[in-house]
Amino acid sequence: MRKPTIIDLAKAAGVSPTTISHAFSGRRKVDPATRERIIALAEEMGYRPNQAAQRLRSGRTGTIALASSMPFAVAAGASRFGFLMEIAASAAMTALTRNMALCLVPPLAPGSNLDSLALDGVIVVEPTRDDPLISHFEARYTPIVSIGKVPGRDDIPAVDLRSAQTALLLLDHLHQAGSRRIGLITGERRRTSYEETEAAYAGFAAGHGMQPVTLRLDESGGEGLAETETARLLRDHKELDGLLVTVDAFATGALTALAGLGRRVPQDIRLATRYDGLRARLAQPPLTAVDLHLDKIASIAVEMIFARIEGRDSLIDAPEVTLLARQSSG
Repeated sequence: MRKPTIIDLAKAAGVSPTTISHAFSGRRKVDPATRERIIALAEEMGYRPNQAAQRLRSGRTGTIALASSMPFAVAAGASRFGFLMEIAASAAMTALTRNMALCLVPPLAPGSNLDSLALDGVIVVEPTRDDPLISHFEARYTPIVSIGKVPGRDDIPAVDLRSAQTALLLLDHLHQAGSRRIGLITGERRRTSYEETEAAYAGFAAGHGMQPVTLRLDESGGEGLAETETARLLRDHKELDGLLVTVDAFATGALTALAGLGRRVPQDIRLATRYDGLRARLAQPPLTAVDLHLDKIASIAVEMIFARIEGRDSLIDAPEVTLLARQSSG
């Protein structure tokens, strides 16, 4: 029995073959009712779109990438499910609704080669200043969207992670809970989230007559480095009664350091982190954190890279962050 063609389906639906193509590819807007009717008829007739032919005509691969220079020591926990992987899961689901596949590019070792990847576009998560991933994809004219602004760049569309707002929300919470001498721990690589958090903290400290106490850590050191360096910081600054630790891996390392020093949480020192991941929820005590609504942020980023691939501008506001107060801050 002859397989039905796009012409057969177009005649049955009373539309043009172009409309049929757009209904399946999602690359042009089709009236939702018409699209549903086309899909129902396709099921009834046994029609299947030729994906290879569609990609050959469009010159596209049907694949986008999610990439980050953030090492797994902070981007994912021991279970390999953390900040980066949560974004990847939601982005993959949204990409599939656009008939696109998502390729996850793990943090790369120096000298790694990405030239074998054929991509329509890439979403870069929390890039650093002068991030080599940005340079790599720009040199190959690959459309780029960033989750978290690219430091020093206004020409790359980005989903704003609202890092300054998040920092002030957590600092206000710690202060209202009773902390009057709050320290800050961030990462040493220059990402917008760290830079905006440090600027917000400096302003908060000045406004509250508080002596700033800051520490920057190498992300690749993860929890172990955070434990060692937090212990040193607290021995040098015994007056601290609050800590804002932006990276959840650093925050759990800080918890271990506090236990080793005999400092009780939250009775002696209150602790808060940014990302509400498994580390924050499973810590003892559970860590006060912020719901960044990464599922929505991932979906927004996919919509933006899809528009970028098509040569359209699409700036969508990120959702407001939500404070999740837990036992670590009292």
